[in-house]
Amino acid sequence: MSNLLQEKQPQIAPLPGPPVLAILTTDDNDGDFRGNRSNFADLIRTGQSMGFLVYVLTIKNLLLSKRMLRGFIYLKETSSWNMQLLPFPDIIYNRIPQREDEMLPAVKQKINACRKHSRVILFNPSFFNKWDLFKWLKESKSTKPFIPTTRRLVNVSGLGHMMSMHTYLYLKPESGKAGNGIMTVKLQREKTLPYRLKVQEDKKSSTYNCSSIQKLWSRIQKQSGGEAYIAQQGIQLAAINDNRFDLRALVQKNKRGIWELTGLGARVAATSSITTHVPRGGKIEDPEKLLTHSFNSEKAHMLIQQTKRVTLLIAKQIERASGQRLGEMSMDLGVDSSGNLWFFEANSKPMKFDEPHIRQKSLERIFQYGAYLVGRKKLKQAGGA
Repeated sequence: MSNLLQEKQPQIAPLPGPPVLAILTTDDNDGDFRGNRSNFADLIRTGQSMGFLVYVLTIKNLLLSKRMLRGFIYLKETSSWNMQLLPFPDIIYNRIPQREDEMLPAVKQKINACRKHSRVILFNPSFFNKWDLFKWLKESKSTKPFIPTTRRLVNVSGLGHMMSMHTYLYLKPESGKAGNGIMTVKLQREKTLPYRLKVQEDKKSSTYNCSSIQKLWSRIQKQSGGEAYIAQQGIQLAAINDNRFDLRALVQKNKRGIWELTGLGARVAATSSITTHVPRGGKIEDPEKLLTHSFNSEKAHMLIQQTKRVTLLIAKQIERASGQRLGEMSMDLGVDSSGNLWFFEANSKPMKFDEPHIRQKSLERIFQYGAYLVGRKKLKQAGGA
């Protein structure tokens, strides 16, 4: 059956010219496109400097049977976007900005068609789900030791069981992004209202004290609005001046198609914030400096080396277990006050890194990996290995 489907796919010879990379996004209501335009412009500029034709392509304009597609190019002279007829891409880089857009039936259908189509090379086909991530990483002996205890938050008895093992928990939406909807729970048995729930808001957090686990559960239900959540063992992160910090890693495939660490940064949480995200008041810092302050220079160096190794193990395991073609991901990791490394989160649509040296390298690596994919495709078409 699958052979018959393969035969029905139109065999269209690629047009001669430079390799073509399309940045995939969704349409907006005005026939324009959604997404981070400054990021797209940076990608187009970098791609052009590396010999690529790069344009923005919407789901609606991605027609698998056509040789030419309607796409948007960036005109630097006028700082404007212009729609043109452009060659079908060799590679499609998924930058659909919102999880809700990616879940729309028409979008899911098009992404699935791309993944099955012999003509298309698509990478990073979807956002990660937090519960899936932890399931995948617990499957491997090499990544399991870095995973905090994680359970799906389904009912009050499950919450009670987690709290009997860990008196400090993080509650995270399964489909959350950039720290949205995160809560923490702390059990302080000696207090009259022993359950303390903190809820992340814009740049601060609100605190609720509850007398029983049942009342805590009711408050969590109210805050979560029926969204699926996971409960995770809370880690007492290393801190500087009582402000916790964590590590941000960007891992990408290089010109040989092999995972490599592009850069490692650190974020220090604002005093009243649950998360370390910069939009929520977090500060950018140098990881080695923070780790040296918390431990010593020798331990800091050892932890940096360990983080580099572990991020690559995690990237390989996520790609293997997900069954997806991935080219990049960002990760949040933490070091506890005893110097143990923990994994918290991976994102298949990394946000822009603020550190300039990481940022520039990250843009170039997209096209280095793109050139590798195009080379493999040509080799396959020529009947090579």
